[in-house]
Amino acid sequence: MSCFYSLSPAQQVDRLQSLAVQALSHWPFDVAQIEPIKYRENAVFEVLTTEGVRYALRIHRPGYHNTRALHSELQWMAALIDAGVLVPEVIPTANGELLVTEQVDAVPEPRQIDLFAWIEGAPLGCVEHGVSDDIEQLAQLYGAIGETAARLHNQACDWSLPDGFERHAWDCDGLVGEQPFWGRFWELELLTAEQQALIIAARMKVQQQLEPLPKNEQNFSMIHADFVPENLIADGVGVRLLDFDDAGFGWHMFELATALYFIVDEKGYETAKAALVDGYRQQRALSDSDLAQLELFLTARGFTYLGWIRSRQETETAQALAPELIRRACQQAERFLAAY
Repeated sequence: MSCFYSLSPAQQVDRLQSLAVQALSHWPFDVAQIEPIKYRENAVFEVLTTEGVRYALRIHRPGYHNTRALHSELQWMAALIDAGVLVPEVIPTANGELLVTEQVDAVPEPRQIDLFAWIEGAPLGCVEHGVSDDIEQLAQLYGAIGETAARLHNQACDWSLPDGFERHAWDCDGLVGEQPFWGRFWELELLTAEQQALIIAARMKVQQQLEPLPKNEQNFSMIHADFVPENLIADGVGVRLLDFDDAGFGWHMFELATALYFIVDEKGYETAKAALVDGYRQQRALSDSDLAQLELFLTARGFTYLGWIRSRQETETAQALAPELIRRACQQAERFLAAY
């Protein structure tokens, strides 16, 4: 059914919903209602059972992760819960499986599907509109985010990986190598000649600085790699972290840079940065030399979003976000080159 990808997002969601309905037969409850709540790359549906229990069902986009990598993601999430990190609970099927693979005629390829306990609360913000401009609230939020990141890194560094564990790496090759994980960002067709020259120059400098960086338990482990406002939920207990789709092996400073990237231009940035670092240091050591690499990792983070656009240019989301993501990446590259 090759015409699926020529459909509008709403039409695609309708077809994916039929896949969700079929997949739910693997879980031991009766469904009263299912509604779409998010569709960017993965599709997420709210599921309401006849007993009034809510869940979040996720249908993965094809080609991003294989089944082993997805199973590894869910294993890590379960281990994080055991360590007291606030992440969604994975709901196994009736047979104890963490995810299933299903196919329906309305969708052209098999899809991997998993289910999570429902999380109450609201996202801290969004990429397009940032977060709160209340300085006191911003300090509280980013202090909590720093503590969450540190607890996650503590668990990752102490954890013995299960046999067969498989995830990608946000290392030098994955960020700025010849074949970065999200693609050759410097070849993004939407860049002007001047912008492309800037990005290429900054990539070379980032590569020079990343290559000699050590990768040890002090600064490198499994990371979430997507600490953006939409993936952080204030639920009355603390800050709960959603969406581990991009989780992989990476430097801890890349995690912190991601948490700050979309508020760099906001008036509360310095307050948020100080609170993030302070919160992190309350739970885990962070050296001044590591912190001095923040601009380096902010620049690498900007590159990844250019790669994200390039690999998804046919989507409405990438088309809408492209101008702002290009502006931010170029601005950060200029700031980085001026400092180094």
